Amino acid sequence: MRLRVEFTTEPFDLDEAPAHAVVAREVIQSAELDAVDVGPFGNTAEGGADAVLTAVDELLRKSLAAGATRVSLQVNVIGDAIGEGAK
Repeated sequence: MRLRVEFTTEPFDLDEAPAHAVVAREVIQSAELDAVDVGPFGNTAEGGADAVLTAVDELLRKSLAAGATRVSLQVNVIGDAIGEGAK
């Protein structure tokens, strides 16, 4: 099964990326994911379920430890989830 994660961390700082945002991006960029897109107001990545869930766990732990007061994320199943789940 493949998943897509979309996330943002807060509080925002328009002048400079806060430590929690930098840490979150580093986690996603170093994970075994593909289709990674990081931006100033949102980030997305795709990969196998295990890789995405492992990255989300690390993302939450490290960004909160680095000062995030809120992490908004959405995880979606992409591809043929029904056919893949039946195998």
